[in-house]
Amino acid sequence: MLNESPVDSLSLQPESVDDAARRATVVPRLLFQPAARATRAAESVATVCLAAQRLSAFFGDIAAVRDVDLSMETCRVTAIIGPSGCGKSTLLRSFNRMHETVSGARVTGSVLLDGIPIYGDGTSAIAVRRHIGMVFQRPTPFPTMSIRDNVAAGLRVREGKMPSRRDTDDIVEDALQRAGLWAEVKDRLRTSAVAISGGQQQRLCIARALATKPRVLLLDEPTASLDPASTQKVEELVYDLRSTMTIVMVTHNMQQAARVSDRTAFMLNGSLIEVAPTNALFTTPQDARTEAYITGRFG
Repeated sequence: MLNESPVDSLSLQPESVDDAARRATVVPRLLFQPAARATRAAESVATVCLAAQRLSAFFGDIAAVRDVDLSMETCRVTAIIGPSGCGKSTLLRSFNRMHETVSGARVTGSVLLDGIPIYGDGTSAIAVRRHIGMVFQRPTPFPTMSIRDNVAAGLRVREGKMPSRRDTDDIVEDALQRAGLWAEVKDRLRTSAVAISGGQQQRLCIARALATKPRVLLLDEPTASLDPASTQKVEELVYDLRSTMTIVMVTHNMQQAARVSDRTAFMLNGSLIEVAPTNALFTTPQDARTEAYITGRFG
């Protein structure tokens, strides 16, 4: 269903809605492990999957994000970096309408998924989240559910009827395989989701998001609470998933951004300061504020 043409597959309007190099290197190049391989032979002209246009996000009258224009390319990883409180997570939450779940929160401007606005009268927020999945900073498995049922829970936001039990089992296995977790839990799918390690729980949450086959996956500091081994597994997973979906990841870890992302955006005080291919942003930033941040002068 999600592999059909963009307009047919998005179905964001279940109700009737009108269609509509001036500095020397500042970061050692050895940081750029997989990111340096972003010049893959398969790259040609990238298309935009998700785009923010003059997007601002408010808590009451306070603007946490101001007039952001940002395009995220199809099947690429975009990292968003910046100091605490700069608006990174708020921006991310605005990309799938999670921001509006906070009392008094609102947005202005627009977000387009394959050219279709996700905000507006008659547009279903649930439908949006079916196509733009999100994983949070800390693992959030449902504690009263088994591993299998945690993944299957993601199917509740799908269009139409729930699949049959057999089809659900196939979808659960596929999602766990894609999340790199199947081999570790296939013999204990009926056990509690909180009985596995924190790193496994985070990959379980990723599997739950993958169950609906989203076009975009949003990751809000997904490794912040994980040990180094689990962090590496999640980073490897992100790198692998980029072949089938667009990923936007907020991170405080600049080395992580360098390792896994194709493009990096730097935010400060709610504004987007600079966005560029990751290698270029970390080695030849064009804004003095970007250079100051990545060289550790603040943040």
